[in-house]
Amino acid sequence: METTALRAAHVDAPLLPVRIQRRDLRPGDVDIRVTFCGVCHSDLHAIHTPAEAGGSFPLVPGHEFVGEVVAVGDSVTSFSVGDPVAVGNIVDSCGACRMCLAGQENFCEEFPTLTYGGRDRGDGTTTDGAYSGRYVVQEHFVYHRPAALDPAAVAPLMCAGVTVWEPLRVAGVGPGTRLGVVGLGGLGHLAVRLGRALGADVTVFTTTAAKADDAKALGASRVVVSTDPAAMEASSGSVDVIIDTVSVDHELEPYLSTLDLDGTLFLLGYLGPVTVQTLALLVGRKRLASGGSGGHRFTQELLDFCGEHDVVADVEVVSAADVAIALERLARNDVRYRFVLDMRDIDDLTSPEK
Repeated sequence: METTALRAAHVDAPLLPVRIQRRDLRPGDVDIRVTFCGVCHSDLHAIHTPAEAGGSFPLVPGHEFVGEVVAVGDSVTSFSVGDPVAVGNIVDSCGACRMCLAGQENFCEEFPTLTYGGRDRGDGTTTDGAYSGRYVVQEHFVYHRPAALDPAAVAPLMCAGVTVWEPLRVAGVGPGTRLGVVGLGGLGHLAVRLGRALGADVTVFTTTAAKADDAKALGASRVVVSTDPAAMEASSGSVDVIIDTVSVDHELEPYLSTLDLDGTLFLLGYLGPVTVQTLALLVGRKRLASGGSGGHRFTQELLDFCGEHDVVADVEVVSAADVAIALERLARNDVRYRFVLDMRDIDDLTSPEK
């Protein structure tokens, strides 16, 4: 089955519309008409990563999307034609390792198949992402989407949302929890909104005092400007859990100092090497943890929770034809808080790839 997709022919190339081939339905497959797809920083990174640094081209990005079921394979039991659905950045896993059996397919010991740039476990081909009109995916990695929620605003929940949701749930965040959120971007604004919906008292740490009003509108009780030494000192021992969403290398000790006894800092934004003074962890028996994406159980749980509590991302929706504008603005962090591509008219784009 052919569909139109936005594809980069080589590193740093523009995304241009081309026709690509989706696989024929296997018994356990679901064929989805993509309606909206989020634009993630990892998409931008992939487009600008050369082969010698792990890049793979030609490349069709897109790994947080929503749509409707068009067709299902013979053995599919959980979905029917017309169902509203969502898919994240994992479309398959081994299904047999201890992580998969625990419902943590995001930590599959054989490495999960990614929505784009991954290896299809059936035929070995490289997966093409959801900057496209259609996507075919194994049933277990398709999720029921609350029909009452704005579909465009649901799309980022499938990456940014579940990335913060798993740590929030594992840490037991709820009424009585003092939650700290570092950074107020795509992940951070959802951490604030989800933490508040769970019943936590939320503090936002930001380098930008101008974001105070936005943070409070999202549900934060207080805002601390992290570049103010006096404000940080006054925050010592004030939170139980921190969700750190900053995407660049930064000192962790100032934030660890705000944790109370047995507190945990989840480092989610920056995944490079870090250096931490042991004493910053020792005093107060503090923990440094991380996480990434989400397994099946937590992902469906997130969508159900968001449907019940009317939680979605703040998004700017742009047409598929304007993907270059979205990527250029994303590179400048000029978005509040997530771009989403409207894929519904992608088949109208006919410019040839050069």
